[in-house]
Amino acid sequence: MRIELGHDEEPEIGLIALIDCIFFLLMFFMVATSFKQQEGQKKEKDVTILLPTSQASLVRAEAATTEPLVLTVDAQGAVYIANQKLSLQTLHHRLQDEAAKNPARPIRLDGDRRTPYQHIVHVLDLCQFEGLTQVSLHTKP
Repeated sequence: MRIELGHDEEPEIGLIALIDCIFFLLMFFMVATSFKQQEGQKKEKDVTILLPTSQASLVRAEAATTEPLVLTVDAQGAVYIANQKLSLQTLHHRLQDEAAKNPARPIRLDGDRRTPYQHIVHVLDLCQFEGLTQVSLHTKP
């Protein structure tokens, strides 16, 4: 027995379904590419930087009237005043004495360019704790 399915028609390619598949693949690759760029951007933020040297230094007329207390920090983080190496406790007492004499006395911080930033911040914290807020960083042009 023969089954009649209707009149004979040519098979058609479903263009709409094909366009949907291509659109889906296009969206998939666009989203995957955007995730890869975000991962690359995170790696760029971890790059270490070298702080630049100063091309010019400014001297204010008010600061020139009072001689600043010069603190020198070497590459290992040791602190010196007038070429005398000080422990952190001795530095703390010295800054207390300077703040008691003149709280407006300027402080000049000379730091080696290889000094870790944490050592500089520690000295700045000690100055601020004692109320010595006129701190300048000495750089070479």
